[in-house]
Amino acid sequence: MIDAFFKAVSQLTDRAFTRVVLLSVLLTVVVFAAVWAGFGYLVTHTALFETPWLDWGVDLLGGAAVIGLSWLAFPAVVVTTSSLMLDSIVEAVERRWYPHLPPGRSQTLAEGLWSSAKFLGLVLLLNLLALPFLFLGPLYPLIFYGLNGYLLGREYYELVAVRRMDARSMKYLRSSESLRLFVAGIIIAFISSIPIVNLLAPVVATAFMVHLFERLRRGLPRTGGA
Repeated sequence: MIDAFFKAVSQLTDRAFTRVVLLSVLLTVVVFAAVWAGFGYLVTHTALFETPWLDWGVDLLGGAAVIGLSWLAFPAVVVTTSSLMLDSIVEAVERRWYPHLPPGRSQTLAEGLWSSAKFLGLVLLLNLLALPFLFLGPLYPLIFYGLNGYLLGREYYELVAVRRMDARSMKYLRSSESLRLFVAGIIIAFISSIPIVNLLAPVVATAFMVHLFERLRRGLPRTGGA
């Protein structure tokens, strides 16, 4: 598993990797620029905040809140935008490390949008459910990484496996290798929680899972895979 991770990191200079990272960051900047512009228009061109004694406070506190929330949400939005382009990462890894493989099945735009929406929704839901456990102090990181490890391991596995397997084979392999996928998910969750590094996390996680998937499926009976 460690070898699979370092193989993924070693390919970060690949043009396909840098393209996805740069495009996802650019799209995220555009999204937040629109949010900032909308907030600015709301404050300066509407009567909503025109009460004299509120005006200065709203400008100051509202601006600080928007900037603060943007900073916290930036990595999550990067992950969401990049998730629409991760097929190209899988293809780049297969092209370099597994040239003998036939072309895999690529997701349609509708499948990609649904997968991204489902992924973002599950991440938000599980992390909201984990918030009450903040009061448990040292136990909170265990709960946080446990929940996200399970989710991320499963989601990245399905992203990669769907190109090469039918639903039955995917379920069988996921069940038989659940512990390894859980550990892989914890590794992905950890790098996703490190500032700056988390901007690279989606491409590294995808490449990491391609290597892990190819290793796990060796010896698996051929029941619809490629």
